[in-house]
Amino acid sequence: MEKLTTTIAGEICLSKDPGGSMKKWREIFGVTQTELAKHLKVTNSTISDYEGGRRQSPGIGVVSRLVNSLIEIDKNRGGKVVRQLENDFTPKESAFDTHEFFSAVKGADFAKIIGATAVANQARVEETQIYGYTIIDSMKVIIDVPVHEYMMMYGKTPARALIFRFVENGRSPMIAVKVGRFSTEMKPGMVVLHGKVAPENVDPVAIKIAESEKIPLLVTQKPIEEIMAELKKFETE
Repeated sequence: MEKLTTTIAGEICLSKDPGGSMKKWREIFGVTQTELAKHLKVTNSTISDYEGGRRQSPGIGVVSRLVNSLIEIDKNRGGKVVRQLENDFTPKESAFDTHEFFSAVKGADFAKIIGATAVANQARVEETQIYGYTIIDSMKVIIDVPVHEYMMMYGKTPARALIFRFVENGRSPMIAVKVGRFSTEMKPGMVVLHGKVAPENVDPVAIKIAESEKIPLLVTQKPIEEIMAELKKFETE
């Protein structure tokens, strides 16, 4: 628990945008501004001002209280988020490459940055908040990674984009996501197919799975090196 608290507090304090990082962690824990304010015994506007950068960056004491409050609220709910975050996963580098953002990136902005086109649940792209992304080798995750290790691809939070590489039609990645949904009880904020597949050639089964799971499905052929370079500016250091 102490390691988790220190990690989150350290990220907020060292962030380029401390307020945005505070908001990010509050939303990852699924806690409203009202709940957090009540727990900290401050006003809603105090939380809002910190997150919006309208107050001086909080000191370590304030950040520590905030993080402990988020953990305590989650504990009172059963501790599901804490359990996920405390799992000290060592991702298989060849299959999962996870990256975390210091604050949320709007789904539409994320899609624009990576040059992607939505082929399923386009309206949900506008509503989605992305807190990180994972680059996944499509064939390795299907062939080499046990189902019980699928949680690795979600990094610190499932509110992220899963970018599947070397995709030819998109069916296998979406089947992996659906299987992972049953084994981890989590689903990503967005799935991106990267490879030879064009938007008009995405497998109908992949689209059907995305629609049934209500997951935005996007396609991009932008070079992965360019995508990673563009997203680097949003990542935690």
